[in-house]
Amino acid sequence: MSVQKYSLPPLPYPYDALEPAISKQIMELHHSKHHATYVTNLNAALAKYSSAITSCDVPDQIQLQSAIRFNGGGHINHSLFWENLAPQNSSDTKLATAAPSLSAKITETFGGEQQFREKFTAALLGIQGSGWGWLVKVEGATKEPRLAIVTTKDQDPIVGPGEVPVFGIDLWEHAYYLQYLNGKAAYIENIWTVINWKTAEERFKGSRSDAFKVLKASL
Repeated sequence: MSVQKYSLPPLPYPYDALEPAISKQIMELHHSKHHATYVTNLNAALAKYSSAITSCDVPDQIQLQSAIRFNGGGHINHSLFWENLAPQNSSDTKLATAAPSLSAKITETFGGEQQFREKFTAALLGIQGSGWGWLVKVEGATKEPRLAIVTTKDQDPIVGPGEVPVFGIDLWEHAYYLQYLNGKAAYIENIWTVINWKTAEERFKGSRSDAFKVLKASL
C-alpha cells in the first residue's frame, strides 16, 4: 500500500517579513524546525499506519492514531497559519478593504472589529498550556453560515463537518517566547498587525476544501 509523503510548504514571504510583530529568528525556527518536525513525524506515522493496515494489525492502527492526529494537526495548523499572515505594510492586513464580506459578518456577529478582537484576545488568553485560537465559519445544512471563535488544545485541527478555518493564531510558546518571553498578551496585540485579511476573506467565501488546498499542494 503506497503512501504519499507530505513536504514542508515554503513560506509566502521571507523570514524577516513579519518584523517587528514576529522576529526573523522565531519565524525561521518555527517554520524550518518545528513545522518541519511535524511533517517528518507525520510521514513516519502514516508509513507505519499503512503497514499496520496491510498486515491487519488493528492494535498498531489504534496506537498510531494519536501520532497522526498530533503531527497531522501540527502540519495542518501551521500550513494555514503561514498563509493567514502578511507583512504589516501590506494592504492585505487591512480588514475593511481586504475582506469586506468578512468584515460585514464580523460586525453583524460581534458588533465590530474592536469588539471582535477583544473577544478573540480573551479566548486566546484563556488557553491553558499550548493551543490555538481560530475564527471558524460554521456551515449548516439549511441555515446561513455563522462565525465562531474556537480554541483548540495542543495541535488539534479544525476539521469537523461544516467547519471552515478562516484564520488561526498559534499560542504555543515556540511561536513567541524568544521575542516576548512570558509576554503572551503583547504577542497577541502585535500579531493583529500581520493578519492576512485577504486570505481570511477567501476562506470565508470559499469551501472547506478551498481552505485546505495548501495541504494538497504539500504532497
